[in-house]
Amino acid sequence: MTDTLVYAVRFSGVSTKRLATAFSLFQIISLLASTANLIQAPLLSSVVEQVINTGLKESSHHQELLLELNHQIRLVIFSATAGTVAGVLFTPLFISVFTRIIFLFEEAGSIPRLILMLLSPRWIFLFISKKKFWPARRRLFDQRNIPLTFLVANVIIIGIWTTGVLSALYAGTLIPDYRSTASLLSGVVNGMATILSAVVVDPTAATITDQALRGERDQQDVKQMVYYLCLTRIFGTLLAQILFLPAACLIKYCALFIVGL
Repeated sequence: MTDTLVYAVRFSGVSTKRLATAFSLFQIISLLASTANLIQAPLLSSVVEQVINTGLKESSHHQELLLELNHQIRLVIFSATAGTVAGVLFTPLFISVFTRIIFLFEEAGSIPRLILMLLSPRWIFLFISKKKFWPARRRLFDQRNIPLTFLVANVIIIGIWTTGVLSALYAGTLIPDYRSTASLLSGVVNGMATILSAVVVDPTAATITDQALRGERDQQDVKQMVYYLCLTRIFGTLLAQILFLPAACLIKYCALFIVGL
């Protein structure tokens, strides 16, 4: 959900002409997602270790354990889809709140003072009293001004990133003797997405944002980009369900190749 909301930061930054401040403030929110990931990773690893250890003791049930683990990991991927959908639904409200926070930060001058101001009854009342959280969505999807290649690439990137680490963990159960090698090979899968993102998605998103800041593009194009990226992120997490097993097999064979060198 947090990774989805980061798209909205671009529009808040463009509309306020304070893009650097917007991304800087969002880093605080990103810390929450990073903390959640630090908790999730060991929990997933412990589940994989239990499957491996049980499978070594009871080899006759190994396939059943793999099927159960497959189901559990697919639920984790589904939770990524649910979180993305939640991020999309909260995007209008988030843009409104975050835009006001940017201006409030300029008034506060520091994060501690900003937090105190956000908790003050006066600011809460002023916020609630403004009922219009999102401007009219005129021509938001009437005409697509965003490159199709950019959107397709984002679907693929999100699909790979969503399943990268999970596929590596599952690959470890397929080759228990080399599970450490397999788990560290998630970069083989994620590396493909990183290259595609650096070559296609990031430069295009930055160009559209900069053009809007310079007045060469309508700000509505940035808003349109935000919503298209949100939609492609949903499709990307669904694509991860398809890529999960092929990516695990790829990591498995890469691990066996490395071990055989």
